Amino acid sequence: MSIEVRPVVASDRDAWARLFVAYGVFYETTFSDEIVGAVWEWLLDADHEVSALVAVRDDEVIGFANYRRLFDTFTAASAWNLDDLYVTPEARGAGAASALINGVAEVATANGGGTLRWITAENNTTAQRVYDTLATRATWVTYERQT
Repeated sequence: MSIEVRPVVASDRDAWARLFVAYGVFYETTFSDEIVGAVWEWLLDADHEVSALVAVRDDEVIGFANYRRLFDTFTAASAWNLDDLYVTPEARGAGAASALINGVAEVATANGGGTLRWITAENNTTAQRVYDTLATRATWVTYERQT
């Protein structure tokens, strides 16, 4: 049962949407149909900055990673942000999250490289154990402000 990581395609819509909504529930957020639809349109628009990879096992989408290219003023080069990462609870521990992160890193490398960054909730210690094996924990503190 190997895990394949590939770009999201139109036929993934229902599976991706189901997982995206579950991701929102995990973070105690409700995504409206309008939000799900808008993000999905971004993912299929080759000119939009947000893209996605999916993890597939036995012809079933078991996870996704939404990511985007940024510009890093510290290096005057590209940087990459992993915005959203989710793997179904049943598939956790099988390497899908690592495969997705490595897949985004491969996309970044193929497109000029740069630093790949992501955030997670402070209490998401299960994910942090995986992330700690793949990257260096940053010391930056994140702030948010609604405008």
